[in-house]
Amino acid sequence: MARSLKRTLLLWMLLPMLAIVPAAAALQYWLVLQPTREAFDQALANAAASVASFVRLDGDTVAFDMNSQAERSLRTDQFDSIYYAVLAPDGHPVAGDPPLREPRVAVAVDAVAFVDTEVDGAAVRVAARGVACGAGVCQVRVGETQVKRQQIFRKSFIGTLAGVLAFALASVATIVLATRKALRPLQRLGEQVGTRSLDDLRPVDAIGMPAEVLGLVDAVNRLFGRVRAGSLAQQAFLADAAHQLRTPLASLKNEAELALAAPHPSSMQGTLERLNAGASRAARLSSQLLALARSDAAAQAGMSTDTVDLKELVSEVAVEWVPLALAAGIDLGFELESAPLAGRRFLLRELLANLMHNAIEHAGAGAHVTVRTRREHDATVLEVEDDGPGIPEPERGTAFERFRRGSGAAGVGSGLGLAIVRDIAVGHGARVSIADTPSGRGVILRVTFTGGAAA
Repeated sequence: MARSLKRTLLLWMLLPMLAIVPAAAALQYWLVLQPTREAFDQALANAAASVASFVRLDGDTVAFDMNSQAERSLRTDQFDSIYYAVLAPDGHPVAGDPPLREPRVAVAVDAVAFVDTEVDGAAVRVAARGVACGAGVCQVRVGETQVKRQQIFRKSFIGTLAGVLAFALASVATIVLATRKALRPLQRLGEQVGTRSLDDLRPVDAIGMPAEVLGLVDAVNRLFGRVRAGSLAQQAFLADAAHQLRTPLASLKNEAELALAAPHPSSMQGTLERLNAGASRAARLSSQLLALARSDAAAQAGMSTDTVDLKELVSEVAVEWVPLALAAGIDLGFELESAPLAGRRFLLRELLANLMHNAIEHAGAGAHVTVRTRREHDATVLEVEDDGPGIPEPERGTAFERFRRGSGAAGVGSGLGLAIVRDIAVGHGARVSIADTPSGRGVILRVTFTGGAAA
């Protein structure tokens, strides 16, 4: 199974994000958390400095003179419980809350240390400040439960996670859209190349293609040019060969007809008839090969077009085909309306001749063949309907292939008629279809000229 370039690009761009996004979230959370933690600790340190201003040394005794109003102000907090303690140099509590006596921490004068402890089962963050007490160092400790901290940390975590997830989703969407947009020229190139065939070897349009793809487009166009040149050479050889064969085959057919018309032994009758039939078939085959060469899309591309009315063209061709239809026992009818289009008259004449020959040869004696021309909406339509044996449904998909004859086909055709019809129609931007008749017997061969072909 071929690897998908789009999938490869997405994997290489999206898989690293599985590591980048968590790392970015952790870093962002730490960058938000650290300043918040420092701000709370600084507030505790300032509170400890305020409490330290009430500590004095009375002789050899440590005194603490904070009044009740100052204590209430210190302990007032909407969310957290505030504790404080004043410890003598030997660690003995002088004032405040005894639970803050532990743990023991060594702090220099005017220095601050932070420790975590528990009071009544609640986590407490403590700021310990050193205060000069004679030759020793007293400590002032102020502690605070961590309700506000936890709320701030929780909100910071949610905000950081939401921001990083939004960034990740936006990045994924941007990567997917950018990959799709970047690969769109390749998809357009694939669509253009996929629609090309021997009937359509136009250069691929390079407008809007990125620089990285221009080399591929140029290589594809050069390949199309070589294929088109080979196709033209093949068609030229086919046309030349068919043209060179027409004269000797026509002479051979004339000689066979003269031999049949002249007195000859009865034993030669069958041989001369077979010779005449073979010469007729070979002459028609050479004509069809020449028409096939001219109907190739590459050959048609260099031909000029003019306005042709199918009604007039059918009227011209009818002069040739009515006698042949009468000889074959065919009731040939016409339902003609003005049907102008832009096309190549001699090729359209060849298209019509092959449709008429196909209907007269295969419909059988006693059949009815009707030729119609009309305008239908913005299209020009040509139809040839017969009530003969028709074309079986399973064989309709291959009916327009070269040298393909139906299983029940009559006559001595070579299987090129409908192939020529298809090629001429394609060269005129038309489509050929096979439809059932209203009666259910026979077929309708319909050529619909649309777009620029319809005048």
